[in-house]
Amino acid sequence: MREQEGGRRAELDRRFALFFEEHRDRAHRLAWRLCGGYEADAEDIVQEAFLRAYRALDRYDERNRFSAWFYRILVRQAANHRRWRGLRRRWNADAPGEIADPRPAPQGDPAIRAQIRAALDGLTRSQRECFVLVQLEGFSAREAAAITGKAEGTVKSHLQRARNTLRSQLGGLAENA
Repeated sequence: MREQEGGRRAELDRRFALFFEEHRDRAHRLAWRLCGGYEADAEDIVQEAFLRAYRALDRYDERNRFSAWFYRILVRQAANHRRWRGLRRRWNADAPGEIADPRPAPQGDPAIRAQIRAALDGLTRSQRECFVLVQLEGFSAREAAAITGKAEGTVKSHLQRARNTLRSQLGGLAENA
């Protein structure tokens, strides 16, 4: 029995290594988008997500797609990171001195980028996750449902609400272009 478990673990380790090589860039891009464009945060999120996934390999249910399982871990890690970042900001609001912004200098019109960032930050967590997964990362609604643990109809609903919110807040940008 132990030989079977050892063989299964070795196979999962091999699959994980291949998955890591194939998906690390996409995982980083997704984390970057979910955390609001903070490079250092994205790196932390991806590293922690891969570490958590590796540690949980023994609990991986092979009836699920490996990618959906991993990206679910990553999306949860990004949500936790955003929540803790918000708490740290509130905690440090009374502290003297400013905290440096770790984001790279934006390219293009800073006012437009700020408007887009504010619109995305104004979405609920679920709306942002669904929007980023489907519209920006190219996952299908079904894949996004598997990743987020929501029903496909719920993903579509969040996606539509996100689109409507962004359209109303950013509609003037298209007219000015």
